[in-house]
Amino acid sequence: MTSHLRTLPLFAALICLAACAANTTLTSSWRAPDVQPISAAGKTVAAVYMSRHESQRRAGEEALAAEITNRGARGIPAYTIVPDAPQMSADAVRAKLKDAGVNAVVVMRVVGRDQRITYSPGYVVADPYLGFGPYWGYGWGTVYSPGYLQSDTLVSVETLLYGLQSDKLLWASTSRTTNPSDLAGLVNEVAHATANEMVRQGLLAPLPR
Repeated sequence: MTSHLRTLPLFAALICLAACAANTTLTSSWRAPDVQPISAAGKTVAAVYMSRHESQRRAGEEALAAEITNRGARGIPAYTIVPDAPQMSADAVRAKLKDAGVNAVVVMRVVGRDQRITYSPGYVVADPYLGFGPYWGYGWGTVYSPGYLQSDTLVSVETLLYGLQSDKLLWASTSRTTNPSDLAGLVNEVAHATANEMVRQGLLAPLPR
């Protein structure tokens, strides 16, 4: 667990076995009906990760900005432009972002965490206790396997894309990630899954091959 993770109670339950691989699925998405396909090339996009903890906010915005840059745009952590954003009005933040040449803003916020416990029962096969010979092979082949409990942490995140000039919502999605290892992993997975869905729906131009 990273030092960032320890500071946010919301992620306190994200301690999991190394074998638990994280995966992200989009549970819902919305696209503005009149928005045209967007090419990330040449665009400056501010990354906003909403958290009451400054260290979490910075780590999240850096991870999100890096994923945006990987998509061909210029991703900028919003804290580098508006370090006091949580205390500023939307108008003041918008003005500073525009002055910095920002074209769009991606906002990410954790909206929920659930714990899911799955029980896998043990098994035993009907017994052919007819004699030592038949039982010997059967017994070794059907040793009882006890049941076990598996606990999974499900983190829900909303991701919003705003056009800064139009001040309109262009895209929105809600995702669910199972057993994220840390904050950077969570942000990267959600950003990656969201960007792929935007490409699939024709909103975001795919990366050049």
